[in-house]
Amino acid sequence: MNRTPLSVLSRRRLLQASAGASALASLGLGGRALAQSPLSVAGIYTVPVEQQWVSRIHKAAEAAVARGDIAYQYSENTSNTDYPRVMREYAEAGANLIVGEVFGVEQEAREVAADYPNVAFLMGSSFKEDPALANFAVFDNYIQDAAYLSGLIAGAMTQSGNIGMVGGYPIPEVNRLMNAFMAGVREVRADARFQVSFIGSWFDPPKAKETAFGMIEAGADVMYAERFGVSDAAKERGVLAIGNVIDTQADYPDTVVASAIWHFEPTMDAAIAAVKGGQFVAADYGLYSFMKHGGCSLAPLGTFEGKVPADIMAKVAEREAAIRSGAMTVTIDDSEPKSS
Repeated sequence: MNRTPLSVLSRRRLLQASAGASALASLGLGGRALAQSPLSVAGIYTVPVEQQWVSRIHKAAEAAVARGDIAYQYSENTSNTDYPRVMREYAEAGANLIVGEVFGVEQEAREVAADYPNVAFLMGSSFKEDPALANFAVFDNYIQDAAYLSGLIAGAMTQSGNIGMVGGYPIPEVNRLMNAFMAGVREVRADARFQVSFIGSWFDPPKAKETAFGMIEAGADVMYAERFGVSDAAKERGVLAIGNVIDTQADYPDTVVASAIWHFEPTMDAAIAAVKGGQFVAADYGLYSFMKHGGCSLAPLGTFEGKVPADIMAKVAEREAAIRSGAMTVTIDDSEPKSS
């Protein structure tokens, strides 16, 4: 899932995309409601569905299946080289909506979408939508709101002021969460120091664990677990951890204090409604991950209830209310965080 620069599409592809936009209006995706129910939805994932980020998409799809809104099938562990082929197979098989992540195959994925103008594509991407490619919408996990709140808690729980952070790649979707977390920490603990490292993989728990061990040996007493494996290291060394995207508190009751949770349901449900209503167009669905839209939250403290200072929890509640009302906006900083 390494991200590659999105090069300019060829003139032929742009013409195809423009033609596709016209087709949407005349053939149904953008002009008339789809009659069939449930909607046919396909998921294409480059990692196992157990992986944090993808698990949230998968969970939202399964919830839609349980409601009877969609029929859902998926492919996991799809390599970047196979991704365009799998997209085509699902499109040819009659999928109405294809969901996935194209961070490593941006151009190829958009070229496939241009060939199937009557199929809606909702893809995780670092890039924005292209109005000329009307059936290709983008999203990302903008859960900086919850990450910031978890940082407030981490700032109160660290004794040494030394916090370790292990991420997958220094890309926008990771950077913005780390930066928001660090901002929350500094608001409570201005002298905090950060050890920041990226393991160059989306799913390598052993490598993440070893990286975390090194940080703990260097004095970190709170770990930011952006990747699987970090909380295991924290547990073994008797330090605390802050979770990301999913709630693992039940698995690490003495380790994970808080977690920033991503809820993909608002994103998925908005896309399903748009396709069913004949209103799906190129758009940025990232906003549905914001806390004010129900796209993220701070997980319950569980076994750490009452262990975080009361004044900090009061601050968290105050900030959360302001974020949800729109009175406060957490800065979206996609720049690469550095050790400090």
